[in-house]
Amino acid sequence: MSTPPDRPSERPSEHSPAAPAHPPGTEDVLASTDVRPGGEVGEVDNGDNGGNDGGDTDASTDADAAEQPPAERPSRRSPWNRPRDRVLAVALAVVCIAAGVVVWLNSDSRATEQHTTSVPPPRLATPEAVPGSLAERWRSPSEATPEPVAEGGFVVTGSDGTVAGRDPLTGEVRWSYSRDLALCTVAGAWSKAVAVYRKSLGCSEVTQLDPRTGHRTAQRNGDAEAPTRLVVDDAHVTTTGERLLNTWRSDLVRTMEYGRVPAPENPERQPRTGCRYSNVAAGADNVGVIEHCPEETGARLTVLKAAGEEADEPEQVFSALLPEMSAQLVAMSEERVAVALPKRRRLLVFDYEGRQQDVHDLAVPTDELAAVPESGVVPTSTGRENVYWFTGSRTVALSADELRPRWTAENTLGPGTVFAGEYVVPIPGGLAVLDERTGATTRTVAVDRRGHDGPVELEATGPVLLEQRGRTLVALR
Repeated sequence: MSTPPDRPSERPSEHSPAAPAHPPGTEDVLASTDVRPGGEVGEVDNGDNGGNDGGDTDASTDADAAEQPPAERPSRRSPWNRPRDRVLAVALAVVCIAAGVVVWLNSDSRATEQHTTSVPPPRLATPEAVPGSLAERWRSPSEATPEPVAEGGFVVTGSDGTVAGRDPLTGEVRWSYSRDLALCTVAGAWSKAVAVYRKSLGCSEVTQLDPRTGHRTAQRNGDAEAPTRLVVDDAHVTTTGERLLNTWRSDLVRTMEYGRVPAPENPERQPRTGCRYSNVAAGADNVGVIEHCPEETGARLTVLKAAGEEADEPEQVFSALLPEMSAQLVAMSEERVAVALPKRRRLLVFDYEGRQQDVHDLAVPTDELAAVPESGVVPTSTGRENVYWFTGSRTVALSADELRPRWTAENTLGPGTVFAGEYVVPIPGGLAVLDERTGATTRTVAVDRRGHDGPVELEATGPVLLEQRGRTLVALR
């Protein structure tokens, strides 16, 4: 085959040696040589060759080499240039966005509505004595508060999934916290409002709120049963239940669980899992419970540490088998635990070593002593000198330390409270002001309760007296 005349032969001549390939890195050397006519190759005079400044240097070779653009690297095709790749990318983005929306729709944040306040509560001056007349100033549904809650200068109500902080004088809502969950109970503890909401596993979401602003300060999940209420001690709160108790400290870290724990990691840590609980009390950093256990001839009084070494391994202070199947855990002080025996109509008093210290006769009907409180908590309140126990038709004053009965007021509606420096107890048609040492009535104040004749729980904040009448909270002044 012949080669076109204007194209050099692609094969070397048999009389001429083959041109060697340029080794890597020789491009700069070749660019600095001068090919002269006739095939001579000479060095380019760059001005440094023995002082030869001008000579026959061909400067255009360097200029041409400098102006020559670098060789372009072949471009790589993007893996997302094809239409089907773009469709896949869009589909992935849509899936991610949809997943994010689903998570948000089912999140606690979306299901929570919170309105806080920076307005300070009103200054409330406490009157020097209980006023001669009291009238209703406002009322609000509050089925989640078994007793009035007044913390941080506001009154806290709980109804229909919403916890609200209200002006004590007007009832106007200053802050609110709402969930799309049923509200199990609300209580005041450690100058905070503590709310328990119901989830799929019972009353398991515990939320702490600053009562001055409505800000959420802590939240935890637990295993409390439904229904439940909170038993408050100085440093802990405990949720009640028929098979399980949960105790939390002020930062809502669970410090004790007792009973039938759901899916326990260490089942052997619970001493009695087959018992049923009738009522609960707390005091002196301990939790007390009346247990009804299979094959036992009487009720059992058990006292536990509110905070042991391990939350799932309760530490028992003492446990005593009682001589009756029915019993009521009335109160726990710093030194004593008081238990009522219905059939004997007596009050047994134990120390924290489990030793019975005293026994007292009670002027209380047997049926009242045998009645199991629906909430699992015997109605009590604390005065300046006594613990006040409401039995159902009368109020019994127990000495604050020894829990010894001092006197009994009949025909009452609740345990009462201290208001304007005096102890008041609800009675049909109003309030009775009693002497704390003797129980003598010093005077009465009429209150129109609009037909309500059931139990009444009292709490005072400044000049306002709060009455919890069943599912309704009423403010009197």
